[in-house]
Amino acid sequence: MTLAPPPLSLYVHLPWCVRKCPYCDFNSHEGRGALPFEPYVDALLADLDFDLPLVWGRTVHSVFFGGGTPSLFPAAAIDRLLQGASSRLRFAPGCEITLETNPGTAEHGRFEHYRAAGVNRLSFGIQSFDDGCLQRLGRIHDSAEADAAVKLAQDAGFDNINLDLMYALPGQDLAMAEHDLERAFALKPAHVSHYQLTLEPNTVFAARPPQGLPDEDAGWDMQERCQALLRDAGYVQYEVSAYARPGRQCAHNLNYWRYGDYLGIGAGAHGKLTLGHEQSILRRWKLKHPTRYLAAAGREEAIGGDDRIEPARRPFEYMLNVLRLVEGFALADFEARTGLARSTIETPLRRAYASGWLEREGDRVRPTELGRRFTNDVMSLFLDPSDTLLPRGIPAH
Repeated sequence: MTLAPPPLSLYVHLPWCVRKCPYCDFNSHEGRGALPFEPYVDALLADLDFDLPLVWGRTVHSVFFGGGTPSLFPAAAIDRLLQGASSRLRFAPGCEITLETNPGTAEHGRFEHYRAAGVNRLSFGIQSFDDGCLQRLGRIHDSAEADAAVKLAQDAGFDNINLDLMYALPGQDLAMAEHDLERAFALKPAHVSHYQLTLEPNTVFAARPPQGLPDEDAGWDMQERCQALLRDAGYVQYEVSAYARPGRQCAHNLNYWRYGDYLGIGAGAHGKLTLGHEQSILRRWKLKHPTRYLAAAGREEAIGGDDRIEPARRPFEYMLNVLRLVEGFALADFEARTGLARSTIETPLRRAYASGWLEREGDRVRPTELGRRFTNDVMSLFLDPSDTLLPRGIPAH
């Protein structure tokens, strides 16, 4: 089989935030003093120049600014980065360009400038509309600021807006989780990311779990009830934690979950690229600490690591992504994006069909409702027993 390069996205990591949240395991660093916005944009463009030979002639279909808190960056810096990137890479017409935004950094007039720079989608880290929950999560905004920030963006002309909400929060009950969604629906976002708070390793919450966390049964009740509310409000679930109005799915994250390619620039950014001339798949990540990254960007020293994905690992990597999607995957896409024959996964597929976790219709394989409840078990069927290195940099929002 032959590897066919899939659609390409660009991920830009902006690592600074006002205050590190106790649940956050992303590569984010509290900004102290004046942040080096202009030198960092210079470093991003140098980083992009270094990686360009890996993607010559390919078209970028989406751009995502993640962090950290990208909305700390002034619109002029975002504009210069996008102009520099679009002069080096071919951007598809209507290219989706998302900026993650913290409501606590919203200012009047700023969204107009982001929009003029080319940003056409915003993702707000709301997490909750309950002030008590926000305080326990360590967020820098309150519910009134969250509401006002989204309305400022809408007044600036943004109509493609995602709201991030979490459930099973410390001190939260079912009624509070429902109320968060009701507040979100009143703002009429195009997209809602709705996911459970988890205690990730190497976070403050992992070391010191917060008091009042709902138990597993309460968390499950919240999930089921909120899924029903989202459905009734017209939001279609298309991924484990992603819901959208018809036609408003996040193109960038869909490309990740369909095992597409993405070029990652910035401190700690991860990329995954299909190299057609080598018939190989490369995962590359950059130095995590902003100071070290700034000093090395544009040179080989800025690479934190390269990992060639051997054929034996590709089925699990592929399933780790596509089985998050309600639509599942086409067997022809599996062959094109892994370079492997579909017979490679025949045995684990049969086991998944027999367990009622997956179903097949023609060329397409989809997770069943039962399978979506046991996603990790389904994915584990495709794991190479000798592989202990898990894929890096799977995003969300």
